[in-house]
This record gives sequence, C-alpha cells and structure tokens, in this order.
Amino acid sequence: MSAVKIDLNNFKTEVMECDKPVILDFWAPWCGPCRMVGPIMDEIADENPDIKVGKINVDEEQELAQKFGVMSIPSLFVIKGGKVVEQSVGAKPKSQILAMVK
Repeated sequence: MSAVKIDLNNFKTEVMECDKPVILDFWAPWCGPCRMVGPIMDEIADENPDIKVGKINVDEEQELAQKFGVMSIPSLFVIKGGKVVEQSVGAKPKSQILAMVK
C-alpha cells in the first residue's frame, strides 16, 4: 500500500479512526531533508501493510500543521488509537523511523 495524502477532509477517517499505527510525515516540496525522507516513507508504506503512512504537505494543510504544533520539517508523528505516541523532527534513516512504530 502506498502512502496516503492526508488533508482536513480525510484526516478523521484515515488517521484518527484507523485500526493500525499511522506514521504522519509533515513535509514540503521545497524542503531538502523532506525530499530525503519521502522515498523512505514510500518504502515503509509499500513494505509494511500493518502500518499506514500519511503525508501532509504543510504548505497546503497549514491547519493540520498547527494542530500538531509542527515548527520544523520533516516532522514525523506516530498515531495509535487516535493518540500521538511518538514524534521526531528531522531526517531519519528507515530503521529509526520503523523503531518509532514498534
């Protein structure tokens, strides 16, 4: 399953009501580190059907970025059962991102 584009319209169903862990990737097209993390997030989505990967473009979804208090990107949030259980800022290798979910 590939990464899902998250916006205000699908946030509740795709993230808050999801029955599996969700990794949210807050990013922007002009952000260099975001462009490094993007392909890693796509790999995680493709290789781990038990994890949902959502991508939120902070330029398009400023309200969601504010809701999560995103000040720097890339910002990653792990959500389980509708609650943030883990978060990190900055580019990370795949192993560290996956470790956030486990």
